[in-house]
Amino acid sequence: MTMAGTTHEGGCHCGAVRFSVEVPPMPEAEDCNCSICRMSGFLHLIVPKRAFTLLRGEDALTTYTFNTGVAKHLFCRTCGIKPFYIPRSNPDGIDVNVRCLDVTPDGLRIVPFDGRDWEAHAHALAHKSRAD
Repeated sequence: MTMAGTTHEGGCHCGAVRFSVEVPPMPEAEDCNCSICRMSGFLHLIVPKRAFTLLRGEDALTTYTFNTGVAKHLFCRTCGIKPFYIPRSNPDGIDVNVRCLDVTPDGLRIVPFDGRDWEAHAHALAHKSRAD
């Protein structure tokens, strides 16, 4: 993925957590049907760590892990929103919730992802945190 896109800002509901992310041209976000994503409405934009900057609120974040413990689900302690996290499929990247961006990126394409059968489909996401 060549990171010559646009920079967007976002954050949690109460504003305690703010970040910026460089969104690639022709961005693609996954709409996952696993239990946590379905229940929380998370819309996945996976980027390399270098494309993400936490602007404020590191001390406002709390972490939730389950199953293998590889994914680090980061929530605002105040409002409970998960604006981004470290995904199990790309532990070297950051997964931003598109719904937490101030402005939806132009040309965003939303594609379904079968996270209910994660083990069989995770390989399809592995390239997303790599930068060319």
